[in-house]
Amino acid sequence: MSFSKADLPELKWSLGALTLSLALSGGMISLSNGYIESSLKNRQTAQQQLADARGQLISAQSDQENMSAYALEYNALLAQKVIGDEQRLDWIEGLDKLRQQGSVLDFKYTIAPQQGYTPNPPLEAGNYKLSRSSMTLQIDLLHEEQLLNLFSDMRKQMNGWFMLDGCILSRTSTTEEIAPLKAECTGGWFTLKNKSAP
Repeated sequence: MSFSKADLPELKWSLGALTLSLALSGGMISLSNGYIESSLKNRQTAQQQLADARGQLISAQSDQENMSAYALEYNALLAQKVIGDEQRLDWIEGLDKLRQQGSVLDFKYTIAPQQGYTPNPPLEAGNYKLSRSSMTLQIDLLHEEQLLNLFSDMRKQMNGWFMLDGCILSRTSTTEEIAPLKAECTGGWFTLKNKSAP
């Protein structure tokens, strides 16, 4: 089939339509590719968000399990006033009551200002800060069992978490002393406070 110049005016509309069709087809292909790329990116973002949401759900479920597992222990620490502010006044009142009960002949004590405490080995306390108020006791005793009874009564009758570091027992040097034994003891009152609490 051969074309001449005389046929061009007849074909120009067909060629124009063909060119327009090719341009439209190219534009549609380009738009389709852009839409596919955008859809793939949106799909990846949605999959990442889904994975993040699943991770948060698993973490929340784990936290829920931990909370139910440790709720009794946590509530016991709250009841004992271990969690929260330092309970210095309660400790002083409790020690005065023990003195009045006469489980030992007499004792004196000092409670140092509260300081941050890091045990060895370090303890992971989560969102809580562990603090200690060091205490020293000078105790007059008739016999060693009184010392054991005093610390047993502290544990039973007083709120708080007291940890005894140690005691040094010594005999008094004179027979005129009422107390034949003296004890020098050190320890500390521990408190846990939420780091985000005011």
